[in-house]
Amino acid sequence: MRQIPTPAGQIPALALGCMRLTSRSLKENEALFEAALACGAIFLDHADIYGGGECESRCGELFALHPDWRDKFWVQSKCGIVPGKRYDFSKAHILEAVDGSLKRLRTDRLDSLLLHRPDALAEPEEVAEAFSELKRAGKVRFFGVSNYNPLQIELLQKSLNEPLLFDQLQFGPAFTGMVDAGLHVNMTDGAAVMRDGGALDYCRLKGITVQAWSPLYYGFFGGVFLEDPAYEPLNQKLCELAEKYGLTPAGAAAAWIARHPARIQTIAGTTSPDHLRDLAAGCSVTLERQEWYDVYLAAGNTLP
Repeated sequence: MRQIPTPAGQIPALALGCMRLTSRSLKENEALFEAALACGAIFLDHADIYGGGECESRCGELFALHPDWRDKFWVQSKCGIVPGKRYDFSKAHILEAVDGSLKRLRTDRLDSLLLHRPDALAEPEEVAEAFSELKRAGKVRFFGVSNYNPLQIELLQKSLNEPLLFDQLQFGPAFTGMVDAGLHVNMTDGAAVMRDGGALDYCRLKGITVQAWSPLYYGFFGGVFLEDPAYEPLNQKLCELAEKYGLTPAGAAAAWIARHPARIQTIAGTTSPDHLRDLAAGCSVTLERQEWYDVYLAAGNTLP
């Protein structure tokens, strides 16, 4: 599988999103993790709110069953969303959240920790204290954010001793906001509106890896576009590419994301070993330039 260079070392172009582990049995999750190891998708993306913490616990069960697996996977989790209270980036909450994740995951460290959506009341200095304490204690190796714009990253980074290495943002063939504005510079149409502050180009400038969540969805969890009649031209184009490269349409979508020079990491929120393998195969294919634009236009986008 294609690898993405980061200041923390090489990471795979495909990560396994773990928010649905509670929907499967221990045996089924074991097969999923075995598939991840086999195809190189060894980056696990968790969050303390997934399944109310139960998804991390299910992963911890697998680490207990296979003690050697922990060192074979990159384990990432996110914190800051508090059901019923919204967001909390206080030092006390971050430290407590990480301890809870470590306990549920049955590990002594996270390879990376992301702040899960911006907290309007966050104090950058307080976040910095929490990060420094976690780093000193060996509980977290690297840090990042999720759903942040460039100015929010700059404000936080100013107080940190550690560089922010990841920004997790929604992106895929049917959710292209990160590239639309850049293609419609100086235009007056809706696609020219920059809604994320230029997050994609900023991350490229700063060496921050963009992690694409819900890559096969349209809208904010609007649904999967694959086989959706509303996205017939897009599905037809992906089927054509799938046939050409020996992929599934989902794999072709993953190839489309991987083709961008930002070296975006795709997060696959699947519980199917076969689907994971399909996406991994796509991440190893390099589409031609025209094919990338054909998919972009087939999704209903326009070019000036």
